Amino acid sequence: MRKTIGIVGCGWLGKNLSQQLSDSFDVECYKRATTDAKPSFWQRDIIIIAINTKDNYLQSLKKFSKLISDKASIILMSSTSVYREFDKEIDENSIITKITLQREAEMLMEDLNKNLIILRLGGLMGEDRISGRWKSASSFSDSFVNYIHRDDVIAITKELIVHGISSGIYNLVAPLHPLRSDVHKKNSKVFGFELGTFEGKSNRTVNSQKIIDELNYTFLNPDPLKFWD
Repeated sequence: MRKTIGIVGCGWLGKNLSQQLSDSFDVECYKRATTDAKPSFWQRDIIIIAINTKDNYLQSLKKFSKLISDKASIILMSSTSVYREFDKEIDENSIITKITLQREAEMLMEDLNKNLIILRLGGLMGEDRISGRWKSASSFSDSFVNYIHRDDVIAITKELIVHGISSGIYNLVAPLHPLRSDVHKKNSKVFGFELGTFEGKSNRTVNSQKIIDELNYTFLNPDPLKFWD
């Protein structure tokens, strides 16, 4: 019997995740604030939460936790923003002392659920999400990027499910970390947008070796400079 998967959040990631997983699993996808989904949705083998942090994020997670079956495994799409305090290379063992909203959400889910996978996604890119082509920003820190291509998020999620992994924290970040200015310069030439300015720099790089080792995973898109080739 095929595993059943429920996805909460059918946005840019969740919708495509649903489409790709449907080839191998029985998948149902609901929009963000849906607590009125039919009861069978919350009884699925795996619930993937892929919602953003806007509008009562913690309250929504609490509601979902009460509805999800005790037998279900949960995959929470989190963010490397939990490492904001660091200015060096970090991995999943780094001790976080400054509690962001995203880290608070992780802690909430850790307290409520035993079968929990937390995926800390880097800057989510690919397709029409093009680094440097922002409508609301023109000044940037020239830091090493910690990006992840959507195709790798989907592929890794599928591998975790196939391997039966039901708990753990994993950084999902492409293994190469070019400078943001280099990524923007290339993209500005290819896509024809005006290059912004760069001031300051962070040395934070997020290490994703744990997921590579545990899944024997080879990134489909290891280099953010080539995400849109």
